[in-house]
Amino acid sequence: MKTKVLGNSDLHITPIGFGAWAIGGGDWQFGWGEQNDRDSIAAIHRALELGINWIDTAAVYGLGHSEEVVARALAEWSGPRPYVFTKCGMVWDEDRKVDYRLNAASVRHECENSLRRLRVDAIDLYQVHWPSDRPSETEEGWRELKELRQEGKIRWIGASNFNLEELQAVQHIAPVTSLQPRYSLISRTAEIELLPYCLSQNIGVISYSPMASGLLTGAMTRDRIASLPLNDWRVRNPEFAEPKLSRNLAVAQLLRKVGQRHGVSAGEAAIAWVLHHPAITGAIVGARNAKQVEGIVGAADIRLAPIEIEELQVV
Repeated sequence: MKTKVLGNSDLHITPIGFGAWAIGGGDWQFGWGEQNDRDSIAAIHRALELGINWIDTAAVYGLGHSEEVVARALAEWSGPRPYVFTKCGMVWDEDRKVDYRLNAASVRHECENSLRRLRVDAIDLYQVHWPSDRPSETEEGWRELKELRQEGKIRWIGASNFNLEELQAVQHIAPVTSLQPRYSLISRTAEIELLPYCLSQNIGVISYSPMASGLLTGAMTRDRIASLPLNDWRVRNPEFAEPKLSRNLAVAQLLRKVGQRHGVSAGEAAIAWVLHHPAITGAIVGARNAKQVEGIVGAADIRLAPIEIEELQVV
């Protein structure tokens, strides 16, 4: 795959990155149901075989389990080593209850734990998962990230789920290398301020949920949604229930028609639509097994025609 430079970094990333949220399993607050670790490792290996060169995970995914699985997969991988991105700011207690924390001591503690779980000496891109509802704490955490970078424990600093004001507030402390916003055909708020700002400031953008957590794959049905296990966070997601569900499934059908013209799936068309925006450096795409990986990589090779972009803009 061709690569692009991520923002102000020296990281040359492929248009698609492997998203490791779901491989954390279902035994936590925002899990995706039960997950077999061998399937996860096979999915990572297949992604690397097909040319994907970065993995995006987070400490909180599976409460540390996703990072451990990524480390196991890379220990068994003999090819070129991919970039590994992870996140801080979401912590958990002995009862496995998730909370949000960005004070300096917590950020440093999280970084040390991620380095240990990932079995790396430095994290290629370390991102704040969610900003604090107290701006001063977000800034405190960002200052600590600057220190960690100076110490060589992280290479570049990114933000996830920040709004424009929050980005501007931390940028004077240490440069923002990348932003990770939710962005898909049915979630386009980032277009209003964030994407233009990132484009103007040379901040890379790696969007998450380009297929809207499975809604835009073309494989999601009402019956499948009804059968989701209770430990899959999507059963509580309003996008998977009426009145939004009918509209979202209709969008998936439109993507299916566009994808057929290119010989790809609705999901790949959804990813290609995200990648067409000039501010987007890459899209994070999750997969739970090798077959799912094979059904997403085609998005990196197709270019939607202007008339198709216009056709999808009516959504």
